[in-house]
Amino acid sequence: MRREKLVYLDGLRGMGCTIVFLCHFVYAFYYGMYQYQEAACHLPGNLDIVIGKSPLNLLFNGNTAVRLFFVLSGYLLCRNFFLSGDTSTLKRSALRRYSRLMPPVLAVNLLIFFLMGAGLYQNEAAAVLAGSEEWFAGFNAFAPSFPGMLWESLIGCFLFGSNDYLGVLWTMRVLFLGAFLDYALAGLIGKRRWRWAAYAIIALLLLRTDFLSIFLGYVLCDFMHTDAGLKDVLCGSGLLNGILLAAGFYFMSYPSAGYGYEGTIWGILPFVFVNYYHILGVLLFVFAVLNLKPVQRFFSLGIFRFLGRISYSLYLIHFPVIATFGAWFLLTFEPRLGYNLTSLVNLVLTGLITVGLSALSARFVEPIGKKGEMLFERIVRK
Repeated sequence: MRREKLVYLDGLRGMGCTIVFLCHFVYAFYYGMYQYQEAACHLPGNLDIVIGKSPLNLLFNGNTAVRLFFVLSGYLLCRNFFLSGDTSTLKRSALRRYSRLMPPVLAVNLLIFFLMGAGLYQNEAAAVLAGSEEWFAGFNAFAPSFPGMLWESLIGCFLFGSNDYLGVLWTMRVLFLGAFLDYALAGLIGKRRWRWAAYAIIALLLLRTDFLSIFLGYVLCDFMHTDAGLKDVLCGSGLLNGILLAAGFYFMSYPSAGYGYEGTIWGILPFVFVNYYHILGVLLFVFAVLNLKPVQRFFSLGIFRFLGRISYSLYLIHFPVIATFGAWFLLTFEPRLGYNLTSLVNLVLTGLITVGLSALSARFVEPIGKKGEMLFERIVRK
């Protein structure tokens, strides 16, 4: 069966990477939106806190965005298999996984190594001005080591979640090892009738791990490619999927702070289950998107598809830009322009630099992984 490319899922990835960028920008320069403390607020009337306690916090809810990445990855990893039933697609994907993920990680960590050596990380000083010392000040506050950087880039982040040089690399372990979990499940039980009982047991075993999201994305893919009456009922109702979309937004926008949400629309939900709220919200949201054509058309817009194409590089590159250029710009221009105007210009310029570098990486660095895939496949075949 010919695979139809779901361009709107690329659009969802584009939305997700934008949220992660905004999350780290907000945490660095408007920490009051997350922390809910007046000392970290900069907008008039402590508007920072009002925004943070409203559904607008979804625009910078990084925890939700990461769960979205995991679920989408789990959904797409084995889609070819469920469309064709050909286990060779799983083998090819497994062989390609490392060579696809590693080159951009190494390239960005090399950049970070040189930026640190040149003393260009100014996040500590910027954190004092922004009132975000609790979160922003501690990153990359050590003497860089080339062997250590190489170990993190080539092995550590993929097997152990090492992220000393680049904080977002904690997700690489899930994206790498979680992919092999999904490939193995698809190959071993992906066509068995009793697999749903096995899935339930596996979900319980993964309940307290970050692998739960990427596994549930795989389960969702299996369900969407299963011929069953229940699937047709759930997927065919526009009203039901509209309700699921709204419910997804509700759970996805649950604040991540852990306090201060009393009296908000999420006040009835205890914080202890925050990760599960975000995972549930993402699952409901993605399921609804898979069944609602108007929403699919929205996320198929060119801007979302472009961001989706560069999303992996953007995810890796954005934080070093914030901690170097973004921090320098705030420190340099805040005395002249004032805090909020400086931050607005900073957001635009930091975003443009991040997108530009990400586009270059997607054009020149990510294809190195594809060449590595072909070379590795030839070696394995021989």
